Amino acid sequence: MAKALTSEEFDRTLGQFKLLIVGIVVLFVVPLLVYTLYLDRRLDAFEDSLRYRPPQEVDGYTAEDAAGFLAANPVQGQVVYVPAYSHIYHDDGDPYLLTITLSVRNTSLDREIFVKSVRYFDTKGKEVKSYLAKPLRLPPLATTEFLVERDDTTGGSGANFLVEWIATEKVTEPIIEAVMIDTKGQQGISFARSGKPVREVVPVVDLEENESNE
Repeated sequence: MAKALTSEEFDRTLGQFKLLIVGIVVLFVVPLLVYTLYLDRRLDAFEDSLRYRPPQEVDGYTAEDAAGFLAANPVQGQVVYVPAYSHIYHDDGDPYLLTITLSVRNTSLDREIFVKSVRYFDTKGKEVKSYLAKPLRLPPLATTEFLVERDDTTGGSGANFLVEWIATEKVTEPIIEAVMIDTKGQQGISFARSGKPVREVVPVVDLEENESNE
């Protein structure tokens, strides 16, 4: 027959049980809380390291410091070959018609350039269109565009442009590229091709003087 616990024994047993519970909390729960706080702080620090910060300005730098900088790859004129695609092929060789936008961007910060000619050639290398009757003035950082409509299939899959530009003094190379796009139906396609200089041109005529005499 089990012996009944006295009141003192029961209190002592209860106290030991409470101490055991406290020991378990100290050994397991407290380290877990500390580790959780540690992870939270690490996460906050990581997010803070990724937070956007405004660029830091350089102390003591003035506009005069840039006066001696030279333009990158300065040239005074070029003939630029630009690949273009009036159509591409899909499925079993079916043509997929595209709209072509030829973009000419003057990258000079303070000098204008003149687009002297823009000529469009087909796949066999035959010229099918000339876009300019006289040079087109392009101010600093300005852009001009030339369009080949989607239904104009004269160029074909191997179409290309020859763009000739000149300037009155050496400038940074313009960015010349063809952008092809079609959004007919539920599908769309777009891609771009950059031009490649094939000849350097040195102007022999002062365009500004000629324009003032017109």
